[in-house]
Amino acid sequence: MPRPFTEAERQEFLAAKHVAVLSVAADSGRPPASVPIWYDYTPGGDIRINTSAGNRKARLIEQAAAITLTVQHEEPPYQYVVVEGAVVGAERPASASAREEIAIRYLGEEAGREFARGYDNADTVLFTIRPDRWFTADFSGDL
Repeated sequence: MPRPFTEAERQEFLAAKHVAVLSVAADSGRPPASVPIWYDYTPGGDIRINTSAGNRKARLIEQAAAITLTVQHEEPPYQYVVVEGAVVGAERPASASAREEIAIRYLGEEAGREFARGYDNADTVLFTIRPDRWFTADFSGDL
């Protein structure tokens, strides 16, 4: 039987480097849109995601003003954190420093800076999401 994370454990887990799956309500009778995404999170703070401003995902996030973010450890011991939250900010274009911080988190210093520079002339948006509800599970006691 999985146990829920403590608050400190869920904050630490979310702050660790994971590729998340972002889900947002869709339009035109389609099911929710779900896509893998890089994100940034500091314990006790908000979640930040950067994406191209013109894509479907950005349009749906703007319309719904709320998202679900699933972060998981895919190998035993299985663990996950699901966050539901309201969009509390949208910076367009996303600042170079924010894009760089997120890219460095995933790619390291040099590759992250180079990746972020590739979007210097792109129309991007940085969404800030306030975590409102958390759902967690830790299956490590089941092994």
